[in-house]
Amino acid sequence: MINEPAAESWDRELEDLFLRVGHRFSRVEPRRRMRDYVRGLLGPVGRKNGWQLAEYAGHATPDGLQHLLAGSRWDPDEIRDELRHYVAERLGEDDGVLILDDTGFVKKGTTSAGVQRQYSGTAGRTENCQIGVFAAYASTRGRALVDRELYLPKSWTEDRDRCRAAKIPDERDFHTKGSLAKAMVLRALASELPIAWVTADSAYGQEGRFRRLLEQSGVGYVLAVPKSQFSVGCPRIDGLFAQAPAQAWERISCGNGAKGPRVYHWAAIQLPAVAEYDYQDETLIRRRWALARRSLSRPDEIACYLAYAQLDTTVEQLVRIAGMLGDRGVLPGREERVRSGPVRGPSLHRLDAAHHPGHARPRVPGRGGSSRNIKGGCRNDSRTLVDLTVAEIRRLLAAGRTHDPRPQRCSPRTHALNWSTWRRQRQAVARHCHYQRRQDTIEGRPQEDRP
Repeated sequence: MINEPAAESWDRELEDLFLRVGHRFSRVEPRRRMRDYVRGLLGPVGRKNGWQLAEYAGHATPDGLQHLLAGSRWDPDEIRDELRHYVAERLGEDDGVLILDDTGFVKKGTTSAGVQRQYSGTAGRTENCQIGVFAAYASTRGRALVDRELYLPKSWTEDRDRCRAAKIPDERDFHTKGSLAKAMVLRALASELPIAWVTADSAYGQEGRFRRLLEQSGVGYVLAVPKSQFSVGCPRIDGLFAQAPAQAWERISCGNGAKGPRVYHWAAIQLPAVAEYDYQDETLIRRRWALARRSLSRPDEIACYLAYAQLDTTVEQLVRIAGMLGDRGVLPGREERVRSGPVRGPSLHRLDAAHHPGHARPRVPGRGGSSRNIKGGCRNDSRTLVDLTVAEIRRLLAAGRTHDPRPQRCSPRTHALNWSTWRRQRQAVARHCHYQRRQDTIEGRPQEDRP
């Protein structure tokens, strides 16, 4: 249980962090909304989307938070650099590790920046999703996200009209996920972060150019590779371990998981290829390794790694770095639709991630019970509400108990009722527009003739 002095200390630290990045916002309104957004991420909010974060913060509508992500003038790269400096001060250690991986965000539509049917490692299958490449920094003091890049498939970069509609700059070209990872590595190495190791999954580890970049930068690595990866003297890396004697496998924990220590059998082989010499005294100082992890209960399940480290590096050290890849931090899903959000949302999310070592949903014109036209010519009739759902009833019953929003002009119960009405109005409008589009499709009505 967290005691009161510790909670107060965390709150003061968070306020110091807000002051540190506040000058990156030119107006007081986005600074306040940024604080509300980050506090919502830290709070007991079920889904970290604009609607629920705005309700938790005590706003009357989500328009303010959505404008912060989609329209307000501030540079997410400046926030990224400020946070990276903050992480270096709080978590930096000489043996720090940079962890690279991509995360998929499943989507239903086709207008979210970079969305298409593609393989998502998060879902474990091909889905209609966005892909973001992320970098986290880890040390014995903690870990935090420090960088991000949105992956844009060729189907997007070759369609400039579609990119402009999603607010993607015209100069943005196609880059593979490996190229995005290289750019983040170079940015991290040029920053104040003390980095001794880099680890990533097989999508990046199998690229020879990526490994050479790290070797030329003098950074050690432990990178996952496919079992079919070519290795020196053997057509497949798993062939190096196929005939390994029983005593070659050591039982080692690669870190604690949700159910306790993650224990596997590990084996390591120093590869004959010499990576680097110190020519002043002609002594070998670095070398490549091959590393394998075998399940205790299923010996046929083997995962392979290529490593590059100092000559005196132990197997336990390599295992520790490999274990960080399976214990990395990831972003929670958020509902976003324009280009700015997938960059701006994670930029603000790193504030709460650093303290704890995108795109916004389509903006609904009008406020409250107004009757301004919205998508498809449908009108927001304040008299039209969808029926109460089980989830909505739970929200109303939990009003005033699950969160303590900022001071309001009305009671928490009235605030929850107002938000319930607002939400059900928007859901009714969305349902009507959906039914109208479906009817137009059935009748074969041309797009220009639709209301």
